[in-house]
Amino acid sequence: MIKSVSGFTFNNPKLLTNALTHRSALNESKHLQSYERLEYLGDAVLELVVSDYLYKHFPQKPEGELTHLRAKIVQTKTLANLAKKLKLGEQLILSKGEKQAGGQTNISLLADVVEAVIGALYLDQGLNTAADFIKNNLLINLPLILKDSQITDYKSKLQEAWQKKYQLTPTYQLVKAFGPDHHKSFIIKVFVKTKELGQGTGNSKQTAQQQAAKAALEKPITI
Repeated sequence: MIKSVSGFTFNNPKLLTNALTHRSALNESKHLQSYERLEYLGDAVLELVVSDYLYKHFPQKPEGELTHLRAKIVQTKTLANLAKKLKLGEQLILSKGEKQAGGQTNISLLADVVEAVIGALYLDQGLNTAADFIKNNLLINLPLILKDSQITDYKSKLQEAWQKKYQLTPTYQLVKAFGPDHHKSFIIKVFVKTKELGQGTGNSKQTAQQQAAKAALEKPITI
């Protein structure tokens, strides 16, 4: 059983095992749990830690710029690159079919697993340790991430536009997920209150959200 990642040793190694387990492997072992619930938790912890760090280290930047910086740090590409650096793909627990389909190198899957590891570390040792992991592995490379990032943050632009005009914040709703696990696609719609602004599709939820925001920005802003 794997007990550590990036120098962080788990008190409960089963949490780390779950963080590295794809649901395709559940059919081959009844004793495993998939990373999906841990990913949900880790996503929230990652956003909190990065937001707190940026707020404190960039006191002169307005909310919109901070949101844009955060999007660059937590984007799928950045997280997947970290997974590759930590060799998480090689440690993933996958079904034989998922391995043959290239699951160990799937960018979206690798990004999800990083968030799951963060969630597992949070449960195992608390917020401070999870924050140390994020700082040591992501925030320490902030200048390089910002330099190399090519993301266009449509979500931030959309939020700024609606907050400026109506003091309202868009929300995103997953409409559908389809396709095999190694090549899943997501359809997401963006709303302000009950008004649908746009729809996007992508091979990760983040990408689909960005595409939905982009579609919304191409329309007139009206309530």
